[in-house]
Amino acid sequence: MGEAQREWRVGELARATRVTVRALHHYDRLGLLVPSARTPGGHRCYTGDDVRRLHVIRALRGFGLSLSEIRDTLGAAVGDPVGLLRRQLAETEERIRRGMSLRGRLLGVLGALEAMDEPSTSEFVQLIEEMNTMSQPLSPEQIAEMQRRRQEFAASLSPAELTEMSRRRTEAMAALTPEQREAMRAERARWMPAPE
Repeated sequence: MGEAQREWRVGELARATRVTVRALHHYDRLGLLVPSARTPGGHRCYTGDDVRRLHVIRALRGFGLSLSEIRDTLGAAVGDPVGLLRRQLAETEERIRRGMSLRGRLLGVLGALEAMDEPSTSEFVQLIEEMNTMSQPLSPEQIAEMQRRRQEFAASLSPAELTEMSRRRTEAMAALTPEQREAMRAERARWMPAPE
């Protein structure tokens, strides 16, 4: 079977694209991405056309559009793949520019961490989380998953470890200039998705 005729079940498509099954189900319920076929058992099956439509949905989501806005513009975007890809390329180039700016801020945070005595693993876990939060827009599902992991991690720490982690985080933030802290807040706000 050629790539164009291939069908993916919902779990296969989720694994291949790293879009959650829950999000795919949600897109189906909203009528944004209704699978082209179903198995005799009723399981969703997606075709190459569905995959292209999913790309458009995720690209528009990456531009900051809400799902209701995507619903209103989806037809035009699907009909203009060249325009969409050009816009996505421009957005990617802008992210690269912001990434270079983020690099400078991270170097400042790194310097603050290096000034501490033996930075803890948990401090690096939080730093990685903040880097990811600042460098790409997060879906509501990703935010929920990040919060769940953070709660699980916090629950695994002793009260003394939690106190030490909080102290180190406060020290790292205190080492930043007000401009660096404001830039960090602004960047985080930019990449968090708009409410649906």
